[in-house]
Amino acid sequence: MSRGLLAVESNVPNYREGITFSVMMTCLMAASCGLIFGYDSGVSGGVTQMESFLSEFFPEVLSEMKKEKHDVYCKYDNQWLTAFTSSLYIAGMLSSLLASHMTRMVGRQGIMLIGGALFLAGSIVNAAAVSIAMLIIGRMLLGFGLGFTSQAAPVYLSESAPARWRGAFTSAYNAFVVIGILFATVTNYFTDRIPVWGWRVSLGLAAIPSVVIVAGAFFVSDTPSSLVLRGYPHRARATLQHIRGPHADVDAEFKDIVLAANQAHKNDKGAFKRLFSKQYRQYLVIGVAIPVFYGFTGMVVIAMFSPLLFRTVGFSSQNAILGSVINSAINLVATLLSSFIMDRIGRKFLFIFGGLGMMICEVAISWIMADHLGKQEGIMPGNYATSVLVLIWMCTFSFGLSWAPLRYVVPSEIYPVEVRSAGQAMSISITFCISFLELQVFIALLCTMKYVVFLLFVICLLAMTIFVVMFLPETKGVPIESMGSVWAQHWFWRRFTMNVKQESQTLLVK
Repeated sequence: MSRGLLAVESNVPNYREGITFSVMMTCLMAASCGLIFGYDSGVSGGVTQMESFLSEFFPEVLSEMKKEKHDVYCKYDNQWLTAFTSSLYIAGMLSSLLASHMTRMVGRQGIMLIGGALFLAGSIVNAAAVSIAMLIIGRMLLGFGLGFTSQAAPVYLSESAPARWRGAFTSAYNAFVVIGILFATVTNYFTDRIPVWGWRVSLGLAAIPSVVIVAGAFFVSDTPSSLVLRGYPHRARATLQHIRGPHADVDAEFKDIVLAANQAHKNDKGAFKRLFSKQYRQYLVIGVAIPVFYGFTGMVVIAMFSPLLFRTVGFSSQNAILGSVINSAINLVATLLSSFIMDRIGRKFLFIFGGLGMMICEVAISWIMADHLGKQEGIMPGNYATSVLVLIWMCTFSFGLSWAPLRYVVPSEIYPVEVRSAGQAMSISITFCISFLELQVFIALLCTMKYVVFLLFVICLLAMTIFVVMFLPETKGVPIESMGSVWAQHWFWRRFTMNVKQESQTLLVK
């Protein structure tokens, strides 16, 4: 362990929290919000390559696929088809920003409840769709639901979890995302066999995880931090005592929560504007960098379009979906492994390990695609296609171990309470915005650039890995109310914290 990390750990309080049944059940409910995100991410990619769905809404794509001579990389290049997938993310971006303002009024629990209800409405509209416009409206309702739950659930987990296991608890959200993806891909595997209306079953079953969220939100309390901010200190203390255990000493932790909330009330207005001031420079940079880099790992499009990618390289519809099922299972294994080890070995190591793993796999994928193009063959030979499939699985494992869970964990734990909702909303909205743009253009880029697309992702992976090594501080085990000590010990960011302290002292003297 480095000297800097030892210094950080010596300057933070130890609340001696334990893992209780109450905190596990409370966090389990909040983490289950990831189900709706995962199910939708997994189901849309499979549905968009089902012939029953394409014949209903995109017959031109189906006719292109059946031509004897066509570019295998271009057969799904249709902007309305990609809009069906990507429209969800533009709605999610807008609603996550709205959710940050509403949190002060209804709390994080209320935001999750609203999000679940919107997702339920979207799933019903999509299952009953009879036109492309109806599909897009349903997708946008789903997006509004995702924006609300994605903004609230990771912060809820961070504020409720014991500091020593905060990484594991917060990454549970991503575990449920992956479970949702796995559930969706298994569903697609069976509904693909149903002629004409199988796609409706896939889209309609999104109602199941949304009902789970809506029902579960009624049985949990808001977080202690949110309750104090909203003016309910007695309820906040009772909630903290409940989740820490009836015999736990919560005085020190509750005192720090109240102090943080009082500081937040002094800066009650203009949270987004405050994020761009010098005092919050480090939070802004990390809060922007993580979602931007996450978007350019290449895994967003691989996760959403994996069935299309597997069809592109020559697999049948059923085998393409089966490949996606295995891909989702690998993602789940990696995510669960990450949850067990991230609070032991730290966030930075996993970021670096995962980045290097994805780089190696994506370089290999681009090489195989380039070699195939060089031979000017049509459909990829079986050994080439199988190699691409295995490399995508390996890439998914590296992603599931690192960036997939950590993109929720780190942004949810670094912000001070006065800008926490705004910062989380900013990170989530950036993720959704980049995902929207990437999903909207990926199929067109695959058609025009072929393997070069993956080389662009490799360049981004190299840049983000260097950034993590240089500028991301280690946050494992640090109580969320004491996160300022992490920045004060970092070789680069400490200059900003020192400048802020000097300016504050100068103002006090004056």
